[in-house]
Amino acid sequence: MDKMTSEEKLRQEILGKTREYYAKALAQEQGPFIPRKTQVHYGGRVFDAKEVEALVDASLDFWLTYGRFSHEFEKKIAACLGVNWAFLVNSGSSANLLALMALTSPHLKERRICRGDEVITVSAAFSTTVAPIMQYGAVPVFVDVLLGTYNIDASALEAAISKRTKAVMLAHTMGNPFDINAVKTFCAKHHLFLIEDNCDALGSRYQGQLTGVFGDIGTSSFYASHHITTGEGGAVYTSDPVLKKILLSLRDWGRDCWCDSGKDNTCGQRFSQQCGTLPYGYDHKYIYSHFGYNVKATEMQAAIGCAQLDKLMLFTDARRKNFAFLYERLKKYEDVFILPEATKDSDPSWFGFPLTLRDDVKFTRGELMSFLESKNIQTRNLFAGNIIRHPCFDGLKEGADYRVVGNLKNADKITRDTFWVGLYPGMTPDHLAYMADTFSEFSKKEKNHL
Repeated sequence: MDKMTSEEKLRQEILGKTREYYAKALAQEQGPFIPRKTQVHYGGRVFDAKEVEALVDASLDFWLTYGRFSHEFEKKIAACLGVNWAFLVNSGSSANLLALMALTSPHLKERRICRGDEVITVSAAFSTTVAPIMQYGAVPVFVDVLLGTYNIDASALEAAISKRTKAVMLAHTMGNPFDINAVKTFCAKHHLFLIEDNCDALGSRYQGQLTGVFGDIGTSSFYASHHITTGEGGAVYTSDPVLKKILLSLRDWGRDCWCDSGKDNTCGQRFSQQCGTLPYGYDHKYIYSHFGYNVKATEMQAAIGCAQLDKLMLFTDARRKNFAFLYERLKKYEDVFILPEATKDSDPSWFGFPLTLRDDVKFTRGELMSFLESKNIQTRNLFAGNIIRHPCFDGLKEGADYRVVGNLKNADKITRDTFWVGLYPGMTPDHLAYMADTFSEFSKKEKNHL
């Protein structure tokens, strides 16, 4: 007992020193804002002593894989979202991979996605919303988006359906929810699965409910620039018990066993089952029901996530306030830009502030982005724009490897004319005012072309 008490006392001393270190070395990391010299990042980590303390606390256990912090984080994020199960993974892209592959499981019988089956998705997307569909050998069906909301044009969904359609996989673009009611109604009508890529939208709401939980499976990303961060990391979640079992198997090597890391014989039948053509009693820990992966995150990431998740609502409020500030300052340029527009019945936790040049402007997106970057304001394109324009589609055949609904004119417009600037919680009013002032400076430079 004395030894354990001594160890715990030492741990508390270390954690106390960690808080002291944060106060001296990290609390003022950003420093004062100096216009033109301080870089205005599009996104970044926002943290305090609690994240650093949690990280050190986890490291002192030296339990590097799934442990107490991972368990706590999964419980906390599931409770936050209102789903039955959430599983921590190493990235949002891995979460999307698991979500799609779960729908290919033989456990789903006639509803499973087989190679050659179709998955309706959005044309202007981040690459790893689409990549799992292609990688498995299913056929993505690309539907155009609406300018302003940057989400799928739900009125085109009926034109996308075929006898091979099995699922819909969509993201809430830039944190702005897609038309969930229309998409859910469509999926119910045609008996389709819905994967809700919530990677850019944690904290967003639709009809008062947090996004990510309307589909059969939801995904999140905790990359450094996202709504909360674990550095790298993500989560996949569901309330369906069958999908839960499949997702857990796929995350953990494809094994049939569901024991937590470091535990054995949870089922009580470790050496007394008959599976496949294996010998009776083959060790259940080494029986595989899926061709799976190992995409677990570490305990240290989970520890940071626990502290970050406590701040989610604060971060969400800050994003909404920052969005409102920029919108108020930039709305005078409505004749030049298509301004971002929240989807009906939604309250986005905006990932960024997207702008699209109108057709008749006298300057290019590249000219404006270069000007902003020259003033130390980071800019980003709206992800891939029209994904089928990228080299990864070279050699693929439309109609065989993928299908297109309509002409994707808005996705092409986004590819040419859309970009975004940041509004993450680490921005101060000085950052935001400087960005708005820089747009005004460009306007004067362009002699009122902006």
